[in-house]
Amino acid sequence: MSKNRDVNIETRIESRHESKTRILQAALQVIRSKGYSATRIEDVCEASGLTKGSFFHHFGTKEELAIAAADYWSEITSTLFAAAPYHKPADPLERVVAYVDFRKALLRGELPEFTCLVGTMTQEVYETHPAIREACNASISGHASTLVPDIEAAMQKYGVQGDWTAESLALFTQVALQGAFILAKAKNEIGPATDAVDHLRRYIQLLFHHPIPEKATL
Repeated sequence: MSKNRDVNIETRIESRHESKTRILQAALQVIRSKGYSATRIEDVCEASGLTKGSFFHHFGTKEELAIAAADYWSEITSTLFAAAPYHKPADPLERVVAYVDFRKALLRGELPEFTCLVGTMTQEVYETHPAIREACNASISGHASTLVPDIEAAMQKYGVQGDWTAESLALFTQVALQGAFILAKAKNEIGPATDAVDHLRRYIQLLFHHPIPEKATL
């Protein structure tokens, strides 16, 4: 009896974990499509195929869901970027530029498929929901920090100095990318976003006085 009871408990735990993940995945989809303010709990439940009872088992409010969704977004995107090909070049500047090329390669499909969840939420909630804002900041700044070692190594290798830091350039890459997403939404097409990312690539090369040829593999 004890063994069967343990198995049943483990099954229920796995089921709860699966339902929470389904809700989070649905939240990413709905919020990126509608924005945070227009997203209703009912919309997330419908997209996940789960009931409100299941939703409130995991989240007390829509704000709690948004904070968890920002954390989940960081988790899944960190996995994506950790395995991305831009880490392969031996030259640190090539790695930085390859990162930009990789971000451009992700600009495909419909707008909600490539725009950023945390960037989308930040624009709406930065003043009204500070807890969500902080979760979004942690996601954006945390990702930017992964670029700092390569930028620092490139600055050292190419003897680049100035009144800026590797941290500020890493954050600027996110400024350019988030701006590209906004422009794509404003014009309702991908083209302006890809053009903006191309300009970011050129800017980095000019900053280091070192051209990096485009590679079709990224």
